[in-house]
Amino acid sequence: LCCCEYVDRRGRRNHLAACCCDCEELDDGCDRWLTCKSLPPGTLERIADTITDRLRVPWFLGAVKINVSLVPPLVLLPVFLHVAALHFLLGLIILTSLPVVVLWYYYLTHRRKERTLFFLSLGLFSLGYMYYVFLREVVPRGHVEYSQVVALTCGLILMLAALSRAKKDPGYLPIPAGDEKPLHQGLPRSIRGSSSGLHGISGAASSRAVNGEAKGYCKMSAEQLGVKKDWCTKCQLVRPARAGHCRLCGRCVRRLDHHCVWINSCVGEQNHQAFILALSFFMLTSVYGITLTLHTICRGQTPFVALFYCPGAYSDYSSALSFTCVWYCAIVTAGMGYILLIQLLNISYNVTEREARLALRDNTGRRLLGGLVIDPGQYNRGLLCNWGHFLSLGSSPPQHSAEDIV
Repeated sequence: LCCCEYVDRRGRRNHLAACCCDCEELDDGCDRWLTCKSLPPGTLERIADTITDRLRVPWFLGAVKINVSLVPPLVLLPVFLHVAALHFLLGLIILTSLPVVVLWYYYLTHRRKERTLFFLSLGLFSLGYMYYVFLREVVPRGHVEYSQVVALTCGLILMLAALSRAKKDPGYLPIPAGDEKPLHQGLPRSIRGSSSGLHGISGAASSRAVNGEAKGYCKMSAEQLGVKKDWCTKCQLVRPARAGHCRLCGRCVRRLDHHCVWINSCVGEQNHQAFILALSFFMLTSVYGITLTLHTICRGQTPFVALFYCPGAYSDYSSALSFTCVWYCAIVTAGMGYILLIQLLNISYNVTEREARLALRDNTGRRLLGGLVIDPGQYNRGLLCNWGHFLSLGSSPPQHSAEDIV
């Protein structure tokens, strides 16, 4: 393939120059729209699939498809921030509506069980654009020292390094080979019908500690942990204790915590520590950058006071844009700070987000700290022991037994 050719979704060789050719669904839809006729079911989905398949850019060894969810943050975020810097009321409206729109899109994709790169693109582009505004609008004012710029840059690099590690394998269970005999044929019927992880397998499988629960800082026996294994009908394998099936990734993950849309991946046994580290570096870097910017554009005021009262912030466009970006960073930092707080509390009680949701649904857990933590009480062995277990996650590769693979 040359740089402008590609293989389309139908397996045929195609060219970028033919992007408007053979659009039967689009032609039929336009004809029906002009004649005021209703569209057949599934027409809009087929049109969207055709458009996304042909939205490509030239690249070596063939044109590369562009993910549509990557485009909106790259275009809309700078436009919204620059418009918000024009006037205080515009900034108030836009900065209030942005979180609402993001939450609406999150619930829309979550309800449809769709994976999207929108949130990852929004997060990475926000970091890059805020750093660009800081270097272009704040540093030239002369109130930020060279060492402070270096410290902010190092924090950003460390955060991206932790994020890259968090994007790797969260602890996926191996996918069974298609020619192997399903293990559930030899299991009791009550276990074969279990897909939600609520029916355990008794016997020898229940007496073995898995996921490193019986090793690390605090030694705990399998009987103390109440270890159980269950059968996943979708992945066709036996899951270790605390493992779960992610409906977005379509895989079972060891010690599944949750599926994070901001990294477009699951948070599990192998990347939970990197996820917490990325959140921590983000909080420190963001708060430091907000403080430096407010000290520059609101001289003589503390950062907290300057965030709500900064005379002259809209006196020139450069100060207005910097102040608008500060408020945008503050909103994002507050949201990420809440996520980090919940994660730290869950780690302190040795409970995952998945276990908390199941306990809340089944009304089997107790609410702690005003409802911030739902503790099922199954794995909680004290603060030091819980943190010792978390710090030992992924310290050694999991041992795959015959029961984990079908």
